[in-house]
Amino acid sequence: MSDPEDTQPAQAAGPQAAVQPGEPGIQPAAQQAAGPSVASSAPQDDEEPVEGTTLDAGAADRAADAGQPKHASLQDLVDEPAKVMRIGTMIRQLLEEVKSAPLDDAARGRLAEIHERSIKELEDGLAPELVQELERISLPFPEDGTPSDAELRIAQAQLVGWLEGLFHGIQTAIAAQHAAREHTMAQMQLRQLPPGTVIAPGVVIGENGEPQRAKASQPGTDPLHPGRKEDPDHGPGQYL
Repeated sequence: MSDPEDTQPAQAAGPQAAVQPGEPGIQPAAQQAAGPSVASSAPQDDEEPVEGTTLDAGAADRAADAGQPKHASLQDLVDEPAKVMRIGTMIRQLLEEVKSAPLDDAARGRLAEIHERSIKELEDGLAPELVQELERISLPFPEDGTPSDAELRIAQAQLVGWLEGLFHGIQTAIAAQHAAREHTMAQMQLRQLPPGTVIAPGVVIGENGEPQRAKASQPGTDPLHPGRKEDPDHGPGQYL
């Protein structure tokens, strides 16, 4: 008669010996012990984010900031609009003076100094990108002598033209803002109307609050009230 304790090691070793490393879905004990640690230490950069997981908020904010322009409003582009307009009006008046009469050396030197100071004052009221653009297109006067009348006229006309383009851009942006605001207000007013309201021939307010084409009315129904049938006794006719 055999001892029961001698048969237990053989029974415990039996299932382990039956496991083959090549069988699918079954891993050896060494791989099972080392598998989680290897998987956790390996980088998984190529894996796509799973729905419900939390992404890096800082990276998302940086990506959103990269897609937006640095200066999106008029206040950022022109810090002091009144100052820019005053200097632009002054430069235009100086250009008219240069065109109307010839200047001597003292007047040309003074006008050149006014031109340079005007550019410096403009830079204080403009955004950095506009300042860089103005510096790129503005050419300095020769340092060996006084600029001529033609050089002064060209410099003044160039600056006046650049400022006029800036003013037109500001006016266009303001008009676009007003148009967008009016469009938004009109949409808000339309959403307050009940569904089915006729706002134009063939156009009604839908269930979502947006205008849509009205359905074709069936014969014998009132076009103003789609759910009501026409009464033949109250139709249009001649009355004496």
